[in-house]
This record gives sequence, C-alpha cells and structure tokens, in this order.
Amino acid sequence: MPELPEVETVRRSLTPHLTGAHISSVELYLPRLVKWPQPDVFIKRLQGRQIKAVGRRGKYLRLLLDNGMELIIHLKMTGQLFYAERENVRNFPYTRAVFHLRGGAALLFGDARTLGALYAVGPKEMHRIPGLSAMGPEPLSEMFTLSYFRKLLADRRGKIKSLLLNQRYIGGLGNIYADEALFAAKLHPERMASSLSIKEAKRLFAAVNDVIREGIVDGGTTVRNYRDGEGRSGSHQDKLQVYQRTGQPCGHCGGEIQRIVVGGRGSHFCPRCQKKIG
Repeated sequence: MPELPEVETVRRSLTPHLTGAHISSVELYLPRLVKWPQPDVFIKRLQGRQIKAVGRRGKYLRLLLDNGMELIIHLKMTGQLFYAERENVRNFPYTRAVFHLRGGAALLFGDARTLGALYAVGPKEMHRIPGLSAMGPEPLSEMFTLSYFRKLLADRRGKIKSLLLNQRYIGGLGNIYADEALFAAKLHPERMASSLSIKEAKRLFAAVNDVIREGIVDGGTTVRNYRDGEGRSGSHQDKLQVYQRTGQPCGHCGGEIQRIVVGGRGSHFCPRCQKKIG
C-alpha cells in the first residue's frame, strides 16, 4: 500500500499538471469505488470545476475545487494516479475512473485489486471519511512532537509495531516505514509500547521522522506497482534494511532477517540488532 512518502510523491508530481486545471467530465468504469456521495452526485459535484490546489493528509490525496468541494482519493493496496496527455488517455492499465481535463488531458485512476476509494465531499462532510477525520498527527508535522510521541507510548500497552500502524495515533505511517524505523531504532516489533525508556522513545521518534523524510527524497518505495503521477518508480527500495528481506543477511551485523506477524501484519526485523527485551 502506498504510504505517506509515496502519496506525497504523487502529490508533488501531479501538482504542476493539475493546479488550475478544469475537470470537463468524469467517467466511472467501476462506480462502487465511489464511497460518497452516490456516483451520479459524485460526478455532478466534479464536472466543470477548477482544481485550486493538490493536497495530502496521511495516505489520502486531496484535490481542492473552486466550489469548496474536495476530490479525495485513497489508493489502498494497488491504486495508481497518472496524468496523461490526450494521446495517452486510453493507455493506462486497470483504469477505473477518468477525470477528463479541459484541453484533452486527463487524470487517470487505475486499481488492479479494486480496493481504492473515491470521495467528493464538502467541509461539513469530512466525517464521511472516518480514516481521515480521526487521523492522528503525521511525522514531520508540527503536531508530531516528541512530547506527543512519548505520551502516546506511555499511555498504550499494546505492541509498538501495532501502535505505529494505528492511523488514529500517527497518520500516514505504514508497514514499510514502520519496519524500517524500528530497525533504525534497534527495537523489536513486539516490544510493548509502554516499556520503552526515554532514550528509546527519542531514538524511535527520530527514526520515524528520518525514514519518512528519506522515503520522500527518494520518490517513494516501489516494491510492486507503485508509480508517481508521471509513471516513475521510486528508488527507496534500494535502501530498505529489513522490509521484505526475509532470509537475507542484515547489513549491520550479518544476522538473518526474519519475518513474524504482529497484529495481523507481517513484520521484518533483525533478531540480533532488535532484541526482544523490556
């Protein structure tokens, strides 16, 4: 699933193409991906509107329209967004929706597994997207402070990996960057969150911010089908230390990377560097 760095990269790549563009028409090839409102109302809210800005919150892409509405897109597991010039509009795999732009270009939404979600909401309808309205502060944001993070850890008895993935507490962090942050901080994914010392909490806080920052700089992580809005792959996969490296040697100690399931999610770690203590 695209995480914060991937969606931020998509936002940056689409911004110069979409800012100021007008949506002339909308084609929905799979209407069930529209979660709010009904598909016909969804189309009416978008057609003829100008895109004023391209934003993001967590893993959600947000297109602010001139009527105060927002087109909000969650890519989920395999969703992709691609800006296409007129001649390439029909050359995008698994196309589920086409947002035609004035002049002939289009914003294409493709989704192989059809798990993505589309919304057209006004300011008073954000509650229609619970994952967005109840999202916690993001790494690198002013609200994501060390004091917030330390209190978050102290107040939770669950495992640290599960806490990092809970979007109510930390927005935009997913499996890839949670595994990488825990490795950088030398913490086992099954450590209880409340067991971390002040030193460990500071180390993990810095690691979370660092891996997110590096992921953005590298244009995201492409391990399957992730591409940015212009069809380019990310390069951060070349720097992964543990994620999806099961059975391979740790780059720090030479130990074998292992995979376990924590809270229903596959978790990759080095048992030598990330000892289960505390």
